[in-house]
Amino acid sequence: MSVLVPASQSMYDQVMITPYSNWSRALEATAIDQRQKNLPTKDEKKTSLTSPASLSDREPESGRYLVHVLECNGQLGLLAMHDSHSNAILYLYLFILLCSYCAYAIDILNVKCANELKERMGVSSLDYAEVGESAFKTGPAVLRPLAPYARTTLNVFLTITQLGFCCVYVVFIAANIKQVVDCQLPDYRIDIHGYMLMILIPLLALSMIKSLKVLAPFSLISNVFLGLGLAITFHYLLQDIPSSYDRPEFTSFKQLPLFLGTSIYAFEGIGVVLPLERNMRVPEDFRGWNGVLNTAMILVTCGYISVGFFGYLKYGDAVLGSITLNLPPSDNLAQMVKVLMAIAIYLTYALMLYVPAEIMWPHIKHRFHTSRSRRIGEYAFRAFLVTVTFIFAAVIPHIGLFISLVGAMSSSTLALIFPPLIEIVTFWHCLSRARLVKCICIMSFGIVCFLTGTYASMEAIIDYFKSGDEPTPEFNC
Repeated sequence: MSVLVPASQSMYDQVMITPYSNWSRALEATAIDQRQKNLPTKDEKKTSLTSPASLSDREPESGRYLVHVLECNGQLGLLAMHDSHSNAILYLYLFILLCSYCAYAIDILNVKCANELKERMGVSSLDYAEVGESAFKTGPAVLRPLAPYARTTLNVFLTITQLGFCCVYVVFIAANIKQVVDCQLPDYRIDIHGYMLMILIPLLALSMIKSLKVLAPFSLISNVFLGLGLAITFHYLLQDIPSSYDRPEFTSFKQLPLFLGTSIYAFEGIGVVLPLERNMRVPEDFRGWNGVLNTAMILVTCGYISVGFFGYLKYGDAVLGSITLNLPPSDNLAQMVKVLMAIAIYLTYALMLYVPAEIMWPHIKHRFHTSRSRRIGEYAFRAFLVTVTFIFAAVIPHIGLFISLVGAMSSSTLALIFPPLIEIVTFWHCLSRARLVKCICIMSFGIVCFLTGTYASMEAIIDYFKSGDEPTPEFNC
């Protein structure tokens, strides 16, 4: 659930941040007010000639926002999409298109609700949790007492989702490093938990950085490495592709919920929509039929379909949790991809942790009475969050199962259940029957995904523990 600071800031300030801190809201309000007065912000005056802010007159604003929407809907979901295809029908990759459309429609829905609620509340901006709270505050009288609970519930699921992402990141980094080291040093093979322990200190160090301006260059490097690694990955996927007739079109209905969980995990980026839309100088460019959101979702869908289809076509039932783990371990270029991807995900970890830290820390910091103790307490709290993600990753060191669980339990709630509920509560006085049916259908689909996906993921995790399978099978290098 990541957002951007206003477009008037320099490149290193234009990083994904959470909308849930007072600091970011104050910064956004200041920049928006200055843009309305057509005055440059302080950061615009200081920015270099090569930063996006100084190029705003020459570079389309939509291009920069398109990149950020792609970032928020990509990464590990893209790398794991081939694993979801092994759990369902091969040609169900078309279903991802439906998921993309749902994500697009729901994001637009939230923009409309947010605009309506901003007028009612008399505020300039609302984050996702505040949209839910405002909807219940101004909704039917019988539901108004539930407003604080709506905000708390949304923040809880946002926190669970982001911490789940961090857990997946830990498993991904450790699994890829293990494959590389096992092939380079075959006599010194270490269990995946050992590699998790090795990366714990670097993760702790990176997570102590609270300045988003400092984290921005890491995000830029991460995107470059991720793009390069993905390009090389397709080089392997498109070699010696077997016929689609060699792959079963269907496994079992029992595996379908795992497919849904991974798909929703991949497409869930709902927290980024509202801040992006409100920070654009021309919001219509974000919502139009050829706007930023529609274009980004089409590109993301094409990427997911490509990785999912060709990954499963290439490796069949032998697919692992991440496409990088299937690349030939004896090939130096493939080994380089794993290193690049591991570094890319490592550099993104602190940004993913930023959201839960900003949501929870304000409720804890009042226990510390001096600025020094508060500063130490915040560092200790961040270290605690990193340790929590490490423990969960160590308990379930399986990328595919973790992604399905997070997608089914949290992502489906944020992307499929709450948005239509918010629309119903927001427009309850003028909701047409067709619109009500649409919202109920989407919400029902989300509840089905939540229940069946969570159950199937937990069952698969239990089976994994019973079987004692290795999360990263041994390869002959």
